[in-house]
Amino acid sequence: MSIRIGDTAPDFTAQTTEGTITFHEWLGDSWGVLFSHPKDFTPVCTTELGEAARLKPEFDKRNVKIIGLSVDPSDSHHKWAEDIAETQGHALNFPVIADADKKVSDLYEMIHPNASDTFTVRSVFVIGPDKKVKLTLTYPASTGRNFAEILRVIDSLQLTAKYSVATPVNWKDGDDVIIVPAVSDEAAKEKFPGGWKTIKPYLRVVPQPGK
Repeated sequence: MSIRIGDTAPDFTAQTTEGTITFHEWLGDSWGVLFSHPKDFTPVCTTELGEAARLKPEFDKRNVKIIGLSVDPSDSHHKWAEDIAETQGHALNFPVIADADKKVSDLYEMIHPNASDTFTVRSVFVIGPDKKVKLTLTYPASTGRNFAEILRVIDSLQLTAKYSVATPVNWKDGDDVIIVPAVSDEAAKEKFPGGWKTIKPYLRVVPQPGK
């Protein structure tokens, strides 16, 4: 059974580069990003982990913990971390799960047999403080992820969790947003006293709340 948006993220205990963790306990009250890598010492993964390390302060600002995973053991991860620091200019600063027995990969269905029955695809799970899955992304092994997009999605998820709005196409933090259709005009007057622009009855644009 695949993991869908709104499902509780499966809990697990696993060995990582920063010691043994129990996932839900490790997340605490934070948001989380769990992302998998096909294999250590591979070129695309090396660039991704370096970029995630570079952007960690941005995740921290958003109260987001990031954690990687590959099916190699911890000693391999630690050796690979040296290459990441050398080639990408940013040392690994978040845990990477050693999933040699594929326990977590199977739990989150990160191995797609038609692509490879050994290595994980590039899965991304964004998980809220309530431990519910808020977003899933799946990339093929050959395509590196866009971490700026992952941050953009988190900005949207956190904003829309707090206010009765949705974010339009290509939205980024600070842009106008859309009042959700479930909010009537009368209710919107209370929520958005500064007013909004009605393009269609179902399309009401308002400046981003909280800005």
